[in-house]
Amino acid sequence: TIAFGYKGDIYRVDADGGVAIPLTIHEAHDMMPVWSHDGKSIAFASDRHGNFDVFIIPATGGNPTRLTYHSSPDYPNDFSIDNQQVLFTSSRNIPEKNIRFYSPRLFQNLYSVAAKGGRPFLISSAGFENAHYNSKGTQIVFQDRKGYEDAWRKHHTSSVTRDIWLLDIKANTYQKVSGYDGEDREPVFS
Repeated sequence: TIAFGYKGDIYRVDADGGVAIPLTIHEAHDMMPVWSHDGKSIAFASDRHGNFDVFIIPATGGNPTRLTYHSSPDYPNDFSIDNQQVLFTSSRNIPEKNIRFYSPRLFQNLYSVAAKGGRPFLISSAGFENAHYNSKGTQIVFQDRKGYEDAWRKHHTSSVTRDIWLLDIKANTYQKVSGYDGEDREPVFS
């Protein structure tokens, strides 16, 4: 089954085709659906309360539950391996130790929030996009963001192109895994 966003709502459809079933029907903009690993839930971003927050809904439909309540936009990336947490990016609350130029439009921190709701937990402020756990939940693969360059600029090679990184959660260490001069983006574990 495929979950997708279309015209501001979330739908699901069989991978072989057929009729798409709306999961959300709301005047707000719902986008970025992310499946739980057990296939029972879908997290998504919605601007129902002014800015984008993370919501969760049963994969069969129903009432969405709001998980985040911050004035900064929050975007879901993945579920923890046990489906008890939702990984999301946000530009909220930059730690004082962060040496990076602060730009909430560019640099996203990585957080986790319980799938049943609760207080979010900062995992890293290293500048994350498209973060995903490995199958054991011991590593997170992500792309970085270094600057303002348009992500869709063709044939772009510079010092601000995105690279793919691994975060070892237990050791809190980072390893760069891509070396191409151009854009390396949207990593997932096989």
